[in-house]
Amino acid sequence: MKIGIIGLGVVGLSFASVLSSKGFPVIGMDSDGKKIEQINSKKLPFFEPKLKLFLKNALSKSLEISSDIDKVVRNCDFIFLTVGTPKSKSGYIDLSMLKKASKNIGISLRHTTKKPIIVIKSTVVPNTTTKVIKPLIEKASGKKTGKGFDILTNPEFLRESNVIDDTLKPHLVVIGGIEKNSVNKLKKLYRKLYGPRIKLMTTNTQTAEMIKYANNSFLATKISFINQISLLCQSIPGINIDDIAEGIGVDPRIGRSFLNAGPGYGGSCLPKDLETIIQFSSKFGSNPLLLRAVQQTNDLQIKYIIHLLEKNLGNITNKHITVLGLSFKENSGDIRESRSIELIKILLKKKAKITVHDPKAMKNTEPIFKNQIVYANTLLQSLDNCQCVIIMTPWKIYTKLKNSDFKNMKRKLVIDTRRILSRKNLNVEYFALGLGTN
Repeated sequence: MKIGIIGLGVVGLSFASVLSSKGFPVIGMDSDGKKIEQINSKKLPFFEPKLKLFLKNALSKSLEISSDIDKVVRNCDFIFLTVGTPKSKSGYIDLSMLKKASKNIGISLRHTTKKPIIVIKSTVVPNTTTKVIKPLIEKASGKKTGKGFDILTNPEFLRESNVIDDTLKPHLVVIGGIEKNSVNKLKKLYRKLYGPRIKLMTTNTQTAEMIKYANNSFLATKISFINQISLLCQSIPGINIDDIAEGIGVDPRIGRSFLNAGPGYGGSCLPKDLETIIQFSSKFGSNPLLLRAVQQTNDLQIKYIIHLLEKNLGNITNKHITVLGLSFKENSGDIRESRSIELIKILLKKKAKITVHDPKAMKNTEPIFKNQIVYANTLLQSLDNCQCVIIMTPWKIYTKLKNSDFKNMKRKLVIDTRRILSRKNLNVEYFALGLGTN
């Protein structure tokens, strides 16, 4: 049994590396020649903790990396589609890469007797598998579902910077499809990978597709909820949002995860998926009031940081401000929908002078701002002569900041959106989101 994975982004490359390291023969395919070259050289095209080790192990075993989709279709029993479905200019889901891959699979199917099971892991709105992908493959291949190929939906639930752990130990595997034989074969594959106790859920394709969006929408809602409470706490002396999150998180009906108040959610999934499900709902005449409020609350966090900055610094034109953390979360180089990027854009419009630092996301940020901002080589260099430092991403290096590190600041004003320095006795003007000031 050979497995093909089309699309070697974070999801696809991680899944391929884990499968191969566990002994499954895998062909990983991507149309990006530069990416293929990097991976074959055992280099990651992006930063993801633990992945490099698994990739090296996989390449030494059974993982083959190729740009030939025909090789995947002719040789593989399972073909997992993990290509990106980014946000379009309108904010809705962009299926162009998925459509292209589906059409190319169909063309290759036309010339083979192989009857693969095609598994859609890419995030797609309900009915995409049955009304978009399936017809494209059927038309290009000249074959019908159930005869020339089968198609299932299998959404992923991964957290960036924790992708390997989540791939190794998924909390649930959701399989959408009506063809029992194919569903059972995919179940067998996952039981072989994870053992007989893995929690499997089977449903139809539309429901499986919606589970992914409902999952991410709820996570975004939890984040916006705790951030809304955080802003309230800011006005009440002595209140600590982290203690509140701990207190309510013990309740099994709520849970502690995704209750870390901060500058708002970002990344490749939550903002995109929330906007897509809002627009999708509107197409069916539904008005998703709660989800719109979740978006508005997320936007409010950045506005509040600007308010806090101007309240303490006054007019920020020509003021030197340092932003620590560019990635949307720690242990990641991903700046997609990062709140830091949005903050910097607003600060530049107000004509502030910006210096930034991040352990992994500097190179990804440079194409956006170019020479509009200063990219500090070291953490201490970023603090020199600045009039305010805003901590946006809770990288471990920032938690180690101490009084002597702030000595070269022109004004020692610190805005800590993650409260990572709240327990330190710092001789600075210190403001932390979610901590009521005395």
